[in-house]
Amino acid sequence: MADALSVMPAAVIRNLSDKLYEKRKNAALEVEGIVKNLAMNGDHDKISAVINLLTNEFTYSPQANHRKGGLIGLAAATVGLTSEAAQHLEQIVPPVLNSFSDQDSRVRYYACEALYNIAKVVRGDFIIFFNQIFDALCKLSADSDANVQSAAHLLDRLVKVDIVTESDQFSIEEFIPLLRERMNVLNPYVRQFLVGWITVLDSVPDIDMLGFLPDFLDGLFNMLSDSSHEIRQQADSALSEFLQEIKNSPSVDYGRMAEILVQRAASPDEFTRLTAITWINEFVKLGGDQLVPYYADILGAILPCISDKEEKIRVVARETNEELRGIKADPAEGFDVGSILQIARRNYRNAMVAFFFSLSSLSYMGYIKLQLSSQWEATKIEALHWISTLLNRHRVEVLTFLNDIFETLLQPLSDSSDEVVLLVLEVHACIAKDPQHFRQLVVFLMHNFMVDNSLLENRGALIIRRLCVLLDAEKLYREFSTILEVESNLDFASVMVQALNLILLTSSELSELRNLLKKSLVDPAGKDLYVSLYASWCHSPMAIISLCLLAQTYQHTSAIIQSLVEEDINVKFLVQLDKLVRLLETPIFAYLRLQLLEPGRYIWLLKALYGLLMLLPQQSAAFKILRTRLKTVPSYALSSEQIQRTSSGNPYQIIQHLSGGSNISEDGDIHEDEKNLHNGIKFPLRLQQFEQMQHLHRKHAKSQAQARSNFASSASQKEVDRQEEPTRPPPSEMSRPPSRSSRRAPLGQLQL
Repeated sequence: MADALSVMPAAVIRNLSDKLYEKRKNAALEVEGIVKNLAMNGDHDKISAVINLLTNEFTYSPQANHRKGGLIGLAAATVGLTSEAAQHLEQIVPPVLNSFSDQDSRVRYYACEALYNIAKVVRGDFIIFFNQIFDALCKLSADSDANVQSAAHLLDRLVKVDIVTESDQFSIEEFIPLLRERMNVLNPYVRQFLVGWITVLDSVPDIDMLGFLPDFLDGLFNMLSDSSHEIRQQADSALSEFLQEIKNSPSVDYGRMAEILVQRAASPDEFTRLTAITWINEFVKLGGDQLVPYYADILGAILPCISDKEEKIRVVARETNEELRGIKADPAEGFDVGSILQIARRNYRNAMVAFFFSLSSLSYMGYIKLQLSSQWEATKIEALHWISTLLNRHRVEVLTFLNDIFETLLQPLSDSSDEVVLLVLEVHACIAKDPQHFRQLVVFLMHNFMVDNSLLENRGALIIRRLCVLLDAEKLYREFSTILEVESNLDFASVMVQALNLILLTSSELSELRNLLKKSLVDPAGKDLYVSLYASWCHSPMAIISLCLLAQTYQHTSAIIQSLVEEDINVKFLVQLDKLVRLLETPIFAYLRLQLLEPGRYIWLLKALYGLLMLLPQQSAAFKILRTRLKTVPSYALSSEQIQRTSSGNPYQIIQHLSGGSNISEDGDIHEDEKNLHNGIKFPLRLQQFEQMQHLHRKHAKSQAQARSNFASSASQKEVDRQEEPTRPPPSEMSRPPSRSSRRAPLGQLQL
């Protein structure tokens, strides 16, 4: 202190704390001259004493003007030291940095000014305080005073451009932790400050910012959703530059960055999602084997974006998905089949949840606009494509996870999109190539049809027809028949058989199956299929009649019709009969109608058709259609004697005359050996089988009717009791035995 006072005139010390800036400035110039002379004489002890005086008596003073004078004095002392300032920086810089947090904004301003002047003098030697200076500048960039911000900006530019970029002592390894700590700050001024540093340092050839990109990449992506357009633009510009560097760099840490991009791809901000998915797209193209362990996570980011509301995102996501699916990775390389399956399964389920959630919040007009296609349809389709791809490439591995995904694969069968349903059927067909999985598929399908009537009604035909194409139609129908034959739920069995029968009769995909059934009497394969279907088709009278007409077992058809009893002919039966009559007029049954040209040969066909006609109400359209068809049966096939005997032209009389005296077992072949005729089919046993099944159905219908009647009676009795309850006599009256006059005689007797 004494040494400092000996070289510092009292007037200088007094003017340094003056409230007028000009006096403080002049005093600082005096300090500069004093220090310069001391430096020339090499008297560094006195220089240290002067610096201590400026620090302790001025910069740490409770008086603001003293602190201002101390800061300007320290800057002046540094200027006076010139090239020798480096050895005194440990004394000069800390009090200036401390002033950055001063409560007085003018003091903070002078601190910025002082450090600026100090930095200009010492240059590269200044770098030893870089961490503290960076921290201080980061705080000052968000200062509440505009003048302080402006001063801090000038200082920041000097440190970045003229000191750090030119210094060979700057440590990027020490800087990155400072940067990473501040990247998630929300203040817009701080964000601009940080992006500025990242951009400048990345432009320095000797500094490898790309190697540290994973440390601050998430922060840059976070800035893309900033409310300030300028900050978003700066962050996007920095990211674009880094992406270009990645394309040109032979060595990049894709893994760590992929994890960040996956998270950002789910950002609620549209621009952030687009940028993230664009980066993922480039990574998939460039990353190669490095990304194999991250495929599941990447796929989890891509699939939701395929259904994004923004078209640009959808386009990039679809392209990325195709690129990813085109890479043939091996489980031995870290490709996790189970994880990929789980991602595909989860995204399908999430898409369904999002779809139904959107439905629940829609108005009627919104619902119409949605048209049940859902914006998530694309995600569901791609998720199913992935399961299909994995099945084709890694079948053994996928099947080990079958129990986890099978239930999820059944849900799309009721999807509103035909494309989704068809695609999931392809997946099921691929799985069902193995016999045990084939059986499992049919069992699960049957169960789903049973518990969800709408699925069978709305999607049953599409599902079964498509599976018949993808799998063996005959094998599929045989499996359905085997299960239905022992089905205990008779109502469901009947409905299911009717559905299968209608598909069999009308579907173009089952034309070969129909052709095989037409040969049941002459072809062992046709006969075997006919017998296989027969047992389950017995659940529905109209289904079995249709099957027999298709198989051309007309005599047996007639026998079945004759075996029907009153309970069998109900409204449901007549509705099905109406459908069958109309089907008889379609091209599928053209062969049958052509057989009517030979009534003498196909006598049982005529009898069967007349049997159906007799079951129809005369005023129904089906009755008129069938009667019109039967009237067209030609009479020229009869002999002249038969024509005279049946001059009325009534075809039923023709049947009576043709059948008289003829030994006909089945249509088409008269006087043939019965074994050859029937191709080994034991029709009496089949008829007995049909009658037994119908007996079970009749018993079931009666038990249901009885149950409904009992329930109705119980409900009625409760209602009567409830109505009569207020009119009951008091308990004392009720406890008395009834008088002789009030006793009623037994039913049917007079009362005495």
